[in-house]
Amino acid sequence: QVQLVESGGGSVQAGGSLRLSCAASGYTFTSYYMGWFRQTPGKEREGVAGINRLGTTTYAISAKGRFTISKDNAKNTLYLQMNSLTPEDTAMYYCAATSNPWPALEPRYFHFWGQGTQVTVSS
Repeated sequence: QVQLVESGGGSVQAGGSLRLSCAASGYTFTSYYMGWFRQTPGKEREGVAGINRLGTTTYAISAKGRFTISKDNAKNTLYLQMNSLTPEDTAMYYCAATSNPWPALEPRYFHFWGQGTQVTVSS
């Protein structure tokens, strides 16, 4: 059974940093494309960053230069380092996995989801 469990969210002031983690189990971690998404109430879930099995990354425009996605295959763990946070980054953050080797960073292409971790950035 596939499980994705996020952690590392919290409250931080603008300009601060957080590192999110996503522990994966129940499937071959190295074979799946992994992504981070976020969602605020009343808005659609949006892609933040993605990483393929070879470590090639892609970022939403809002994340480029501030966020870094990475993974540790030995630990079956996905990370999202977030720097220079702004109140606009406040959202529930989700990690997701798909067997599609190079999907667009859109929720409809991802099969498995975690429960989310809340990030709140105050001004």
